[in-house]
This record gives sequence, structure tokens and C-alpha cells, in this order.
Amino acid sequence: MTAFWAEPDFDAHEQVTLVHDRSSGLTAIIAVHSTHLGPAAGGTRFWHYNDPAGAMRDCLRLSRGMSYKNAMAGLPMGGGKAVILADEQRTKTPEMLAAFGDAVEGLGGRYVTAEDVGICEADMVAVAQRTAHVSGLPVKGAGSAGGDPGPFTAQGIYLGIRAAVRHKLGKDSLAGVHVAVQGTGSVGGGVARLLARDGARLTLADINATRAAALAAELGGDAVASEAIMATPCDVFSPNALGAILDEVGIAALDCAIVAGGANNQLARPEHGAVLAARGILYAPDYVINAGGIISVATEYLARRDGRDGDIAEVDALIARIPGRLEAIWQESAASGVSSDVVADRMAQALIGRG
Repeated sequence: MTAFWAEPDFDAHEQVTLVHDRSSGLTAIIAVHSTHLGPAAGGTRFWHYNDPAGAMRDCLRLSRGMSYKNAMAGLPMGGGKAVILADEQRTKTPEMLAAFGDAVEGLGGRYVTAEDVGICEADMVAVAQRTAHVSGLPVKGAGSAGGDPGPFTAQGIYLGIRAAVRHKLGKDSLAGVHVAVQGTGSVGGGVARLLARDGARLTLADINATRAAALAAELGGDAVASEAIMATPCDVFSPNALGAILDEVGIAALDCAIVAGGANNQLARPEHGAVLAARGILYAPDYVINAGGIISVATEYLARRDGRDGDIAEVDALIARIPGRLEAIWQESAASGVSSDVVADRMAQALIGRG
């Protein structure tokens, strides 16, 4: 594996920790990108990588994205991310989670973890037995922040899609707006349900075709094969699965006016934002539109650290600011001729002292 500091996605990360626990079989990477605004917050991804270099690349990109996401969300948190390298069978044991919790604890509070792909609320409960630097734990009571961040991510994406439709299509209603949703898990499924409530026309796809078909039947939409969703003619393409799908081939396949979804690192490389812009496609920078989940877990963690319960009303108020941030980015992009992803990056870099 190439030395991590030679990776193109290494961006003066403050700390990159390689974790290997022989007894449990845990192999993990924890990347702390920035603690300029506070402890580095970001979830843990449990995924099988064919090449360990892919895990490092993913962790570096995701942790940098968390710095930008937390800054743009107005949170007093820095950015970090963890990746647990799963085997092909996705074997996950209590011993592995305990060893991972010990690794997080060993960082002394510089990194705060939570759920991400392949990690659930119960996993975070297990990790919390070994460290206090964890969030996304079960809700304590009505009105309290906490729990699965997925629904909060979906809420922010839904609000961002509404803002994008208003900005690009001049429509205040989603009724009849055609949205192609890629990924129907916790986030994508939540987005689809919120869109259906507003009368949007839906086309859904997932690598789990049965799940996509069931949700389409529930919501009165259509389901297509996962390899066909990006080329579906629609108003909005909403990617809510894994990232790096917007490359030359993927962008050329798009037949939409807007890209707005929750997948992290949707642009395969930085130059692909300009490719989207050249095609006249409005892009909602992923780490701005999908910030609802980290808003929830950060609010929960900060409240618990201060000896109080997080307030769900505070979470909702912060998520409600996402459309305004997107609108400011799009207006600056239009005025400057710079693609929206670069505009957002510059704003975020200034907030974390790297502008």
C-alpha cells in the first residue's frame, strides 16, 4: 500500500492511525483531518475492500469531507473518519468492536465516532462500553437527540432537493417532479418516502433489487436495475449509495437537471464538478446537503459531554439551515462562474483555517 502521505487525497491530515488487533482480527484506519473547530467527528464504515489502498483512500477522502461538512453545518466539531476493513463474509464480532472502542479511546477525545455504512446503533452501544467518545446511541426519551442518524440525513436531503428544484426549475412544489433515487437503504429510503409525501414521481434502484421493488410498490413509483438508474431521464438524480459515481462515464450518462443526494464523495475527482457544471446540471455539494446525520450525532455528543440531554428541536433547527447554505453556494457559483463544489470547498476551507 502506498504511504498514506503520498496519496492524492492526503490533505495535511493531522493524524492517521492504523489499528491492528491480532486477537480480535480487527484491522482499521482512523483519520483525523482537522480539529480546528473541535474534536474530529465522523462515523465508522465497515466495508470489505479488495485492496487496502482503497480503504486508505476512502478514509482520507471521507475524513476531509467531514471537516468540510461539520464546518458548513455550523458545528463546533472538526472532521475525522474510521474504516474497519471487513473480510469478504463481513465478519463482525463483539471482540472486534471492543478493540475498536479501545482504539478510539486511545486517541484521547481527538476523534468521536458514530454509525456509517455497515455499522448500526447496536454496534455503537458496544463501542460505548469502551469509550465515551461515541455518538448515535439510543434515544433516552421523547424530544431527545440521538439514535440512528439516517432519518436526519434523509430530512436534510429532502429539504435540499426542494431548494434545488426551486432554484433550478422555479417550482415551489415537488408535485410531479421526477426524482431518480439511487439507493433505498436508511437514507435513500427515507428520502423517497418524504418525496412521495409531496407528490414527487419516483424511480428507484438499489443493488438489493427486491428492496427497491418493494419500496416502489409501497410508494407508487417504479423500480429499475441498479445499472440503469443514472441514465434514467428525470428532473433530479439523487445518489444515496456509495460515492465516486460522478466520473466522465457517469456524468455523460446523466439525463437530469439536478444532482442532489446523500452519498459521500460523489465526485470521483475534483475536476468532475466542472464537468457537471459544463453540462448545465445543478449540483448540491454532498457534504452540505447530507449534514443532517452529523448534526444529530454531534448535538447528542456535545450535550452528553456537558451533562445534559440533546434537544431534538435544536437538531431540527440546524437541519432547516441546509437549504439556505445551498442557495448561497449556488448564487456565488452563478456570480463567479466557479462550479458549486469549488465554491463550497473554499467556504469550508476558510472556516477551518485553511483558506
